[in-house]
Amino acid sequence: MHSLYFIYFVIFTALIFDFLNGCHDAANSIATIVSTGALKPFTAVLWAAFFNFIAFLFFHLNVAATFGNDLVAQSCINAYVIFSALSGAILFNLITWYFGLPSSSSHALIGGLIGAVIASSGWHNLYASGLIKIFAAILISPLLGFGISFLLLMLFKRLQTSGSVRFTKSLQLISSALLSLGHGGNDAQKTMGIIALLLYASHLIGPNFYVPLWVIISCNLVMALGTLAGGWRVVKTLGEKITPLNAKGGAAAESASALVLFAATYLGIPVSTTHIVTGSVAGIGLRKGWSHVNWKTLKKITYAWMLTLPCTALLASLFIWVKIL
Repeated sequence: MHSLYFIYFVIFTALIFDFLNGCHDAANSIATIVSTGALKPFTAVLWAAFFNFIAFLFFHLNVAATFGNDLVAQSCINAYVIFSALSGAILFNLITWYFGLPSSSSHALIGGLIGAVIASSGWHNLYASGLIKIFAAILISPLLGFGISFLLLMLFKRLQTSGSVRFTKSLQLISSALLSLGHGGNDAQKTMGIIALLLYASHLIGPNFYVPLWVIISCNLVMALGTLAGGWRVVKTLGEKITPLNAKGGAAAESASALVLFAATYLGIPVSTTHIVTGSVAGIGLRKGWSHVNWKTLKKITYAWMLTLPCTALLASLFIWVKIL
């Protein structure tokens, strides 16, 4: 049994991860409205941070429950396992942020948890059904973003041609707000789930797994603060280097991403906001034509995605092995 002070330290580490998640993934919520000129950068992060924070008012904690109940055996969890998972995810996030690559904080945390559990207690403590659901979402969610944004852009063009809709700043602000809600709803719940799992395994809550209110509010607040800090390297990649965006394309990409996030959060699937937004932006580019997508940048992003799970699992394992040695 780890000391209460170490458990508090691990909770603090989880909130650092949550802050970096908001900072790293701020680009998801604001890249399109900044690159299209709908809002100035600082105003955009304020806008996104507000909707990140209030997301807990709109969503059930299905994603947090998945983290707590469906990925690993609760009996194998202790404070050092959670600390190792978080440390691996944080290191990988910092590396990809430095290089401006929109990798997934969500999958970094999942990879870290998998690696820490395997290294500390073995493969048999992983739940195949929950992990298969997540791995399927890794493949399907960006494709859904891609396809939906492609179709929405077609619809928006028809509406604009018929005079039904003018794609103004106000419309894009609405779609951006929905995306920020979806981001706060899905991503903050991962940190909620990991903290609640730690509290439950440490017998500080019980007898049944649940997420305390202070954890809910803290995670949404810290993620909002991270969003305020911004992630400008990643903003440039998503907003400029994949395909040029206008208000219509930005609204389509944001709306598509929000739809996928809302559905995933309802189903309790911890998906990557980064993957979904990247797929949605690529869908806008392809609708304009093959040459309008920067495939070289997409290839680099894809490599980062492929490396996320194994790299974070390895990093978390190293923390476990250091303790064992």
